[in-house]
Amino acid sequence: MSDLQLRRTLLYVPGNMPSMLQNIPIFQCDGVIIDLEDAVPLSEKDAARILVRRFLDTYPQRNKEILIRINPLDSKWGIEDLRAVLPALPDGIRLPKADTPEIVERLDTLLTEFEEELGIEIGRFKILPSIESAAGVINSIKIARCSQRVFALAFGAEDYTASLEIERTKTGEELFHARTRVIWAARAAGIQAIDSIFADVGDMEGLRRETELIKRLGFTGKSLVNPRQIEVVHEVFAPKREEIDYALQVVEAIQKAREMGTGVISLGGKMVDAPVVKRALRVLKTARAHNLIDMEIDDEVIYGQE
Repeated sequence: MSDLQLRRTLLYVPGNMPSMLQNIPIFQCDGVIIDLEDAVPLSEKDAARILVRRFLDTYPQRNKEILIRINPLDSKWGIEDLRAVLPALPDGIRLPKADTPEIVERLDTLLTEFEEELGIEIGRFKILPSIESAAGVINSIKIARCSQRVFALAFGAEDYTASLEIERTKTGEELFHARTRVIWAARAAGIQAIDSIFADVGDMEGLRRETELIKRLGFTGKSLVNPRQIEVVHEVFAPKREEIDYALQVVEAIQKAREMGTGVISLGGKMVDAPVVKRALRVLKTARAHNLIDMEIDDEVIYGQE
């Protein structure tokens, strides 16, 4: 069974705040997004990218994924952001305003050029496109498939609701269609889906409810704006003990079915076949990534031996 890279929590860290940058190694999130875009005033853009570069140069032994949210490529800062931070080797770029596959392809080309200049492996830098508008939602399937560098799609609810000229609510009905479109696109492309921030850092119960909702919809993680939100999101995404126990029972049942020469078997009065086994393996894979189990399982459980 291949290892699953957890991206439950991607924490935004303003690129112009040295105190926050210095704390990145101790944050317990799966990854950070160092922000050079919305969090940085226009007057501090140049200073912020220099600060981020210096920080990354002093942080070579990294314990989490590091992404940089650059300014839009069609702004006067975007390419300068790339030129400043890529030599410090972040893991990838979070691309704002990813409205079309063409803008992602343009970033792909630029990253290849920088990799060639730096003499590093082509394809090293990953891309996380941020779907933040009606156009982005409509084009999300093409965006998800337009580059091998794209490892996930991110949904930006604040900019999306602004583009529709509607209010974002805590209940989130206005986001349902866009969220499902982003998830469909990501799953169709075989990549992960990262949900938007929950802006009210004082409302932990609201954060929990929203995280439970987006987990049910199919998202694999969430962007965060405050380190205090990390624990709640991790708790929600961790498989529950009863889920793990049932998944183990499913695996045991299907292994017995293989011994009997059949692809289906009954467990507790319910049929266990390949789709049920796939869901069980997903639970076990996630549980292993959370260090809740240490067992190894591969696809032979589903398909049997040749």
